[in-house]
Amino acid sequence: MPNSEMGRRVQRCLKTKTQPPTPQIEVRMDWRSPGQSWVKTADGWKRFLDEKSGSFVSDLSSYCSKEVYNKENLFNSLNYDVAAKKRKKDMLNSKTKTQYFHQEKWIYVHKGSTKERHGYCTLGEAFNRLDFSTAILDSRRFNYVVRLLELIAKSQLTSLSGIAQKNFMNILEKVVLKVLEDQQNIRLIRELLQTLYTSLCTLVQRVGKSVLVGNINMWVYRMETILHWQQQLNNIQITRPAFKGLTFTDLPLCLQLNIMQRLSDGRDLVSLGQAALDLHVLSEDRLLWKKLCQYHFSERQIRKRLILSDKGQLDWKKMYFKLVRCYPRKEQYGDTLQLCRHCHILSWKGTDHPCTANNPESCSVSLSPQDFINLFKF
Repeated sequence: MPNSEMGRRVQRCLKTKTQPPTPQIEVRMDWRSPGQSWVKTADGWKRFLDEKSGSFVSDLSSYCSKEVYNKENLFNSLNYDVAAKKRKKDMLNSKTKTQYFHQEKWIYVHKGSTKERHGYCTLGEAFNRLDFSTAILDSRRFNYVVRLLELIAKSQLTSLSGIAQKNFMNILEKVVLKVLEDQQNIRLIRELLQTLYTSLCTLVQRVGKSVLVGNINMWVYRMETILHWQQQLNNIQITRPAFKGLTFTDLPLCLQLNIMQRLSDGRDLVSLGQAALDLHVLSEDRLLWKKLCQYHFSERQIRKRLILSDKGQLDWKKMYFKLVRCYPRKEQYGDTLQLCRHCHILSWKGTDHPCTANNPESCSVSLSPQDFINLFKF
């Protein structure tokens, strides 16, 4: 049989062979275009109108009568989706209002230098997992968190991840708002903001933008925010309490002196002495400054920085400020982070963590802010 006749027979068989109906494929595709949802069927893409009733548009001639027009609308819808996501991301990066929380308020500190430690147990991860946002509301932990923020701002800002840097700025904002509200620890936060601003100026201008996570414009915006916070703190006007009752100057001198001896910062004594003439006399007491020097510094450090007054006596006040410039002061906090020596878990005091020790409290060691930073240096 000739090949041409064989080919014609095959074609006739294919034409007469019945094809089974193609099943309708209902795959929801949401292109996030305003008022439009699409499903894929055997006849092509159809617009979905009412999600509750499940009805579809049967007549597509009014919207996509031509294939080219249909593709163009789908392409535009996709562009709208990308633009909306970009605007949302830019707003999130610029304002940094999103706080990242974790269910567990503790972190396991790996021993030694391992792959897991480099990938998970980092300063940024610890900063994210530990509940610093709640800690600043506790007066016992406030100074501890502020000191930790200052140490990170000085030298560890570049070691934080992008999320950790956002959390750092969010917590700092909460600290500033708290100080503006209760008008306490103003000088402490001023110094923190100045330290952070100086570090950012160095990183942005001298080192370059590659050491910071995120767009350079975002960090410039954050620096402008810091300047705004500094201006707000400088404009604070301390209001006199409205109640009429016993004040500090109404107390006996021995009680006033006893209270002043509990101040651990010499600058607080100087500020207190500027409030009233009687308080100025008490703030110049030699025994008061002597106890302050002995509290912060060792006898050996004191002997190296002896200063005599015009009367031939030791000038403890001048010695204190000279010692502060040469040696670190003693740090004391009402509450600190603690490291369990048994399970190597880092958490706040009173936070439950999965420890197998019989007496977990006896295994906990208090960490200073610098000790916390040193845990993640490897």
